[in-house]
Amino acid sequence: MRLWVRALATGCGLLALQACTNLGPDYEEPAVDWIDTWATDLYGQALSTSDEMDDLSFWWEAFSDPVLNDLISTARKENPTLRLAGLSVLESKALLGVATGLQYPQVQRASGSWARTDSWPTEGDNSGDHSDLNAYDAGFDIGWEMDFWGKYRRSIESADAAFFASVTNQQNAQVLLAAQVAQAYYSWRTTARLIDIAQENAALQKRSLEITTALYESGQSAELDVQQARTQYLATLSSIPNFEIALQQLENALAILLGREPGNVPELDAVPATLPNLNPLFIEAYPAVLLMRRPDVRTAAWTVAAQSAQIGVAKADLYPSISLFGTIGWSGNSLDVTNDTLGTAIGPSFTWNLFNYDRIENSVRVQDVRLQQTIQAYQLTVLAAASEIDNAAVSVVKTREQQALLSSALEAADRSLALSTKRYQEGYSDFQRVLTAQQSRAARSSAYVSNQGEHINSVIDFYRALGGGWQPAEAEDLVPEELRQIMQERTDWDGMLDDPVPLPEQ
Repeated sequence: MRLWVRALATGCGLLALQACTNLGPDYEEPAVDWIDTWATDLYGQALSTSDEMDDLSFWWEAFSDPVLNDLISTARKENPTLRLAGLSVLESKALLGVATGLQYPQVQRASGSWARTDSWPTEGDNSGDHSDLNAYDAGFDIGWEMDFWGKYRRSIESADAAFFASVTNQQNAQVLLAAQVAQAYYSWRTTARLIDIAQENAALQKRSLEITTALYESGQSAELDVQQARTQYLATLSSIPNFEIALQQLENALAILLGREPGNVPELDAVPATLPNLNPLFIEAYPAVLLMRRPDVRTAAWTVAAQSAQIGVAKADLYPSISLFGTIGWSGNSLDVTNDTLGTAIGPSFTWNLFNYDRIENSVRVQDVRLQQTIQAYQLTVLAAASEIDNAAVSVVKTREQQALLSSALEAADRSLALSTKRYQEGYSDFQRVLTAQQSRAARSSAYVSNQGEHINSVIDFYRALGGGWQPAEAEDLVPEELRQIMQERTDWDGMLDDPVPLPEQ
């Protein structure tokens, strides 16, 4: 009895002492020296102010395009990449459970055996008599390494940060997906509009070919005018197949984003023939604030936190490991001459890798340099994010400025073509002016539509650069119901598949 009391007292003492310290650095988010004073010079030009802050979570609704809304909604449910990001969240959650379980006794082992022995003597007076013996035993072992140096607590801290990194990574996948769908959709519409423009120009050039042919046949013009008109007309027609190739490729890219086979995007049948004219953006938040909230920046910060805790895990190996162990066993047999026995043992054990210090210290150094690498990666992520915001802002501003100029240029080209065609028909100028006017009109109309598409793409890219387009994920958002049922049938998830997803701190 005294042995048990002493063992219990020893165990309580060890439990009290195991919360002594956590080795390694406590995590602090890396400082970004320039972030408090940074603002893109073009921010005020790209954005106006409004009384109400637009919700960046649903920025695409500013386009007032129901087809785009449906496509993004479908992609959020069916996109394979987003599903992979959701599955990664479940994986990291399970790994967090593994790390948490290491706080408790690491060895929990039950054992038992039974054996029957039969014998028949072959010599002597008892020859041929049968005898048997049954022997049995059962035991239970337990071993618990005390977490004096915070090894397991740091492991949980690291796994917890890795879990939140997976959550923000899923949020970043939402951001990228919304932008990719919108850009693919409007690139498709831009290309379709370029085909329409090429066909319009070809129709104008075909009319010129008919006029020159009629004048040539009546002896009022030379064959050169006919051949030049034919050359320009056929050259315009020959450009259309390239646009059609690009159109099909964009449709296939959009189908992949929707988790469908190539070409299966019936929603495109309902899109209008023209591109939208966008209103100025309305964002009140300071760009640096939005930048630091970007999911990819938060993922980089959580990655630093996860690696920071690994230094403490490695350092714990430099110090003694004290464990509490115990065992209880019972054994017996069917012989009446012996009694069944019950045995117990309990006590501490002590290990220390005294002769592996160099190896352990280098393991600590490895974790330290990895921490510095993640810090540098974080700094690079923030720099890249700021660059993306600035690049998108200047593109929004300049494509908008260019659109006004191209609109005026297109009006002038249309007027020039009308005047040159009329003067040619009336015999006041040669056909070369008509050709030049046609070429200018074709170039200006294509440039206008292309720049219109680039402006739309820049606006989408600006919303993406600000980190807009994600919403907090529910359990059904990570993995669709049909996949969760398959996983539940295959493995006991103990309700984990239905647990709510916590929202990491910003």
